[in-house]
Amino acid sequence: MRTLCASTLIGEFFVVGFAALVAMKDPDLAGSTVWTVSGIAMFLCLVLCGVVTRPGGIALGWAFQIALIASGFVIPTMFFMGAIFAALWWASVHYGRKIDEAKARFAAQAAQADQAAQATTVAQAGSSTPDAV
Repeated sequence: MRTLCASTLIGEFFVVGFAALVAMKDPDLAGSTVWTVSGIAMFLCLVLCGVVTRPGGIALGWAFQIALIASGFVIPTMFFMGAIFAALWWASVHYGRKIDEAKARFAAQAAQADQAAQATTVAQAGSSTPDAV
């Protein structure tokens, strides 16, 4: 799950940066304000990449998705981009959990197979006794 969620957040990092360039064209917004808000949002994307597997990380990711959609009030295109990334975030969480469950299941099966192979080897070694000379 971490890889998929982090990939989505890295994509959002770039979208936020490009959205800042678009927002710079708005004469009502100060450049320093645009870059401060965008810089904080970009920094949060990077921080969330590392926090996503910790308790509350997914909830923080959802909060970021809502904030990204809400940025559409400043840059209308962000309504669309925010919705796209919210859908990607959902898919990353949903399918990432399924992948993690499958990995755990395969690891458990491999561990059982290793234990069975070791038990068979020990049983075969114990049943063959050397001939007395």
